[in-house]
Amino acid sequence: MQASGRNRKRRKLKSEINVVPYIDVMLVLLIIFMVTAPLLNLGVDIQLPQSAARAVQANSEPIVISVDKDGNLYLTLGTAKRESIDADNLVRKVTAFVHQNPHVPVLIAGDNRATYGQIYEILPALQQAGVTKVGLMSQPVQQSRR
Repeated sequence: MQASGRNRKRRKLKSEINVVPYIDVMLVLLIIFMVTAPLLNLGVDIQLPQSAARAVQANSEPIVISVDKDGNLYLTLGTAKRESIDADNLVRKVTAFVHQNPHVPVLIAGDNRATYGQIYEILPALQQAGVTKVGLMSQPVQQSRR
């Protein structure tokens, strides 16, 4: 006794989750974070700590680049004598020395009366020379100033 008009097939229930809305939400969140992430670093105030740092122990003789109060450059390679040098020769000599000794420490010794700009001009030259890490030299704090 079946009715002829009611021969419908029953649909099976699907147990799958529709993930399309979740993907849309994820893409919107990704775009929001990509846009806002660079803006978060603009207003950061940093106060560097002041302390009497210990001397760094090096396994080999470092390359020392000195800057006097007038901005003149001097180069000391390993145990060699200090020599006056210009920026172009500095790049060539440091490139050759770093190519032979890739892990040699490179230090900048800037005069206290030299401007920040005079010392900063050395950094792009060292980057061209293939130096990846640069240290700054300082004198230890005297007991009376502590």
